[in-house]
Amino acid sequence: MNIVKIASLGIASLAILATTANAGILENVKKAGVLKCGVSTGTPGFSAPDSSGAWKGIDVDFCKSVAAAVLGDSSKVKYIPLTAKERFVALASGEIDVLSRNSTWTATRDTSLGVTFAGINYYDGQGFLVSKKLGVKSAKELDGATFCIQSGTTTELNLTDYFKANKMDYKAVTYDTSGQTADGLKKGRCDALTSDASQLAGIRSKMPNPNDYVMLPEIISKEPLGPVVRQNDDKWFNIVKWTMYATLQAEESGVTKANVDSKMKSNDPQVQRLLGVTGKAGVNLGLDNAWAYRIVKQVGNYGESYAATVGKNSPLAIPRGINALWNNGGLMYPMPIR
Repeated sequence: MNIVKIASLGIASLAILATTANAGILENVKKAGVLKCGVSTGTPGFSAPDSSGAWKGIDVDFCKSVAAAVLGDSSKVKYIPLTAKERFVALASGEIDVLSRNSTWTATRDTSLGVTFAGINYYDGQGFLVSKKLGVKSAKELDGATFCIQSGTTTELNLTDYFKANKMDYKAVTYDTSGQTADGLKKGRCDALTSDASQLAGIRSKMPNPNDYVMLPEIISKEPLGPVVRQNDDKWFNIVKWTMYATLQAEESGVTKANVDSKMKSNDPQVQRLLGVTGKAGVNLGLDNAWAYRIVKQVGNYGESYAATVGKNSPLAIPRGINALWNNGGLMYPMPIR
């Protein structure tokens, strides 16, 4: 849920860099044999290294899905950790091929930074995390509180709007990374931490005593998070966009890592088109027709990724809620592959 403040001169420079760097991203990725994917510096459930140094999370799974589609191997990813301030500059300059880093789709970002959002892989909203010792049960009891906030984000803008609307005041202590904000709350440098609710759940899960902290009920913003690419390369934009739709369609059609091989014999026309048995979806993207098969075989469908990283099979255990499929009460809706 982060935003970069760039002076007008800087924006113009980035636009020039984006135009230069955008020449044939697909061809450049194939030539390099690796996908350079921008991720967070460590957000549990989204992108963070585990105890062995392997990157895990729903955003990491998306990086793997693009690599599986384009390079045939989901392991051919170079993960580049980026702070909130660094991420859009790194993308526009060509340092990374795709940004998959819990980033909120906003009008300013979509129109002034030389980048384009390719979809939404997680619907979120800004919440509040406090110590139980504070003794509050609502954000409206936080008048005069001190907040730990990550710099370069929309968090403070949303917080300012909320407090102004409710005629309250607050003080801010800013940090460069999510981990530093968590440390600030843990050490008592602030009364509360505010960020995406999913990020707060991840931070809480990593606290020495998670039960000492509580999420307040208020959600004060809309935070549609998703992958981002540079502008002016429609071929690459289409690949990243349809990679996301393929994972959603696979879940909707019941195609999983375990059954994808048997589903190749399905009589369902939608499944046949998804897996490349019929149609030219892959060819039209500049790939082969097995692109989506590889995504599911090597990474899994959206539901499988969600459950393993942020959902029921993860330490966060976040219910699907609005991130369920459209036919199960949620907002996730794959465009037709035909």
